[in-house]
Amino acid sequence: MGQETVKTRRKPRADSLRNRELLLEAATHVFSTGGPQASLEAVARRAGVGIGTLYRHFPTREALFEAVYRHEVDHLADLAGLLSFEPDPVEALRQWLHANVRLVAAKKGMIQGLQLVAHGSSELKAYSFERLTEAVGLLLGRGVAAGELRADITPEDLLRTLLGIFYSQGTADWQPAALRLVDVFVDGLRKR
Repeated sequence: MGQETVKTRRKPRADSLRNRELLLEAATHVFSTGGPQASLEAVARRAGVGIGTLYRHFPTREALFEAVYRHEVDHLADLAGLLSFEPDPVEALRQWLHANVRLVAAKKGMIQGLQLVAHGSSELKAYSFERLTEAVGLLLGRGVAAGELRADITPEDLLRTLLGIFYSQGTADWQPAALRLVDVFVDGLRKR
């Protein structure tokens, strides 16, 4: 009888992790300024790595868009965690919702590609919905527990409202109007 070998999964090397982060940051910048058709070569150049390194981490354009999308969702979820330590829970919620608006505004050139990836993958939709629902739920829950926000609104309601604000804005200068609508909505959430 031969000995069974157990394959252990090694941790990625530090330089590999660093390259992945550099590629995500570069892709976020390149796609947000150049749109979904921006070249992968431009991403590799901006990250300071070869195109082979990019393809080792992200074998397709879609894989790169998906990773960027997940990265942005994770950023918003992490931000909610940080804001949960703010003394004013209503202001923390407002800041998180504003960060969503600013993110969408900053990534306008990337939105089409991200939407294609997100709408094409039910796993990615479930991942982003779960992460963002949990994030906004944390902030909403703090406000409800403090007696400052209504308890009849769910995290899903908040996300639907935010998406409605994004999709209803068709003009180039939509960001100020979206921020104003977020403020009106948050004020409407206050417990009277």
